[in-house]
Amino acid sequence: MITPLVIKIGGAIMESAKALSKLFAVVKTLQEKQYQVVIVHGGGGVVDELLSQAGFTSKKVDGLRVSEPEHMPIITGALAGTVNKALVASANTHGLSAVGLALHDGNMIQCRAAQPSLGCVGLPMPDQSNFLDSVINTDNLAIISSIGSLGNGQLVNVNADDAAVAISQLINADLIFLTDVAGVKGANGDYLSDLNFQQAQQLINDGVIAGGMVAKVNAAFRAANQLRRSIAVASWKTPEQLIELQQGKVFGTRIQPSF
Repeated sequence: MITPLVIKIGGAIMESAKALSKLFAVVKTLQEKQYQVVIVHGGGGVVDELLSQAGFTSKKVDGLRVSEPEHMPIITGALAGTVNKALVASANTHGLSAVGLALHDGNMIQCRAAQPSLGCVGLPMPDQSNFLDSVINTDNLAIISSIGSLGNGQLVNVNADDAAVAISQLINADLIFLTDVAGVKGANGDYLSDLNFQQAQQLINDGVIAGGMVAKVNAAFRAANQLRRSIAVASWKTPEQLIELQQGKVFGTRIQPSF
């Protein structure tokens, strides 16, 4: 059986109809090759815009958004509503059968509260796969926003990279982070074809890997270790290479598990 593929998208691809069109065309080809595909997305740009329109200022700690309780209706509406449903609509125009979901739909993912300084932020853990299995087993494209809930029902914002890791664990899938860059850069400024944990820690300590890329790389290592397979970090500008990636060819930076 072919291993499912989880694709995490965010950043500039969310704002480019042309880029999304290319991505969904590739997803359609993958489905025709019998791949089950899931897309997990963030949407920080839309969140920032809507928070600003409402008169709120968004803060970040180590690249992670502080989700104040009074911000959550806007964050939830932006990610699970505006962004998610626009992606579903776009996917459907490419002959796909897309289903828009949040992390807690069908009890796919359970969340526990992150540190209080981050506000209403959840740390995701895989829970029940039956619902998602039923979605992708019937040739649907699941498009999942990074909104989840705690055990008490409180809605929480989840780092989209961590959400993609949890979904990959849930269905034992391959994972690729499609980013605004073509991979992870080394000390000399060139993109690395692969990266191990020791190299990454040195690059973080030296400030070469910084900002939001730190969270992305750490999430990729967690996924690689938990899934016991390498994870790809690559550019959304060339989604057609996803097909080559599934054939074992090099694409972006491969994050290697630590064992």
